[in-house]
Amino acid sequence: MFKNSIRQINRQSCHLHRHARIGRRYAHAPAAFDWKDPLGSNNLFTEEELAISETAEAYCQERMLPRVLEAYRNEEYDKTILEEMGELGLLGATIKGYECAGVSSVASGLITRAVERVDSGYRSGMSVQSSLVMGGIEEFGSEELKQKFLPGLAKGKILGCFGLTEPNHGSDPGSMETTAKPHPSKKGYYSISGAKTWITNSPIADVMLVWAKLQETGKIRGFVIDRSQCPPGAIETPPLKNKNGLRASITGMIQLDECPVPQEHMFPDVEGLKGPFSCLNSARFGIAWGTMGALEDCIARAREYALERRQFKNNPIAKYQLVQKKLSDATTDAAYGILAAAQVGRLKDEGKAAPEMISMIKRQNCDRALINARILQEIFGGNAVSDEYHIGRHVANLFVTQTYEGQSDIHSLILGRAITGIQAFV
Repeated sequence: MFKNSIRQINRQSCHLHRHARIGRRYAHAPAAFDWKDPLGSNNLFTEEELAISETAEAYCQERMLPRVLEAYRNEEYDKTILEEMGELGLLGATIKGYECAGVSSVASGLITRAVERVDSGYRSGMSVQSSLVMGGIEEFGSEELKQKFLPGLAKGKILGCFGLTEPNHGSDPGSMETTAKPHPSKKGYYSISGAKTWITNSPIADVMLVWAKLQETGKIRGFVIDRSQCPPGAIETPPLKNKNGLRASITGMIQLDECPVPQEHMFPDVEGLKGPFSCLNSARFGIAWGTMGALEDCIARAREYALERRQFKNNPIAKYQLVQKKLSDATTDAAYGILAAAQVGRLKDEGKAAPEMISMIKRQNCDRALINARILQEIFGGNAVSDEYHIGRHVANLFVTQTYEGQSDIHSLILGRAITGIQAFV
């Protein structure tokens, strides 16, 4: 069914240069145009990256796609999906060691693209586990925290969530109200109180990476909370139901009432918003890839429908100019988006990716995916409202991707500040 896990692929490819290009044979005749890869982006990926992409695509299409409609209809998330991803090495894929695959950022992006080709909600669950929780622990956690949590998270045996957004503070996390103070009766512990909301995976999470302000200094610090070590009533994670988008993922709150957390579970060195923003940048990079996968699925489905649907003297509607323009616009934006994400991925691995680059591709790819998916919906006419055609689900999901982890207007201000040197947030 599947080729090797990406851990095995990475080991088998270790003798190759990390960024070796696929062998090419150049012909004198012009190359044929491939609507699935319009600008030949596959030529930029290594053999290892293409093998990883193939493994991820096979899993997503064979195992995840058959489950997505019922999951979306019933707003149910099957948490065994993360365990299946863990078996293939798809979780925390760029982390080296701790039973993670240690692949390139581009390979990780190709995994994300494959998952969101099926559903943004599934990709959201994976991104939170991989980029926000595992990435945060790997970058800022003590060696003890890494050894304790990363192997289980990599296998999907431990599920994680990331608590930053609060009911009163979304785009302004610096004003968070969740506080941490020395525990009054447990030496060596902090007591954390506050509420986080719109937290993917929280109702099923075993481990929660929560950001809180130290009551004594006002500094923001990160804490890894192990649910199994919390007393009754100290932590509640009620689900948030009746969503219009991301219905195939599970979303909830984190409510903390004097929750005791060992001091050694606080990230030792990072303080302020540098920690959460670093985690978010990693997730935003994945979103830039994932939304292109969703758009590519919309293109493929709209193209197939337009070739099969016949109107006006029994012609396929793909014959008509407006339909072809919709497909051309969407295909162009998807091709450009993949190239931009691949370029930032290479720079990321070389330590040359500015945070504003990630803001740019997150904003652009989310916006273009949503705009084009909405337009492609028109090709389906009234059938677009039926979830069996999938495109309406993608449109609802893509609105959420354009909103979370920095709504597009916020990323515009981040870019504007970088361009002008003037802060527009205050």
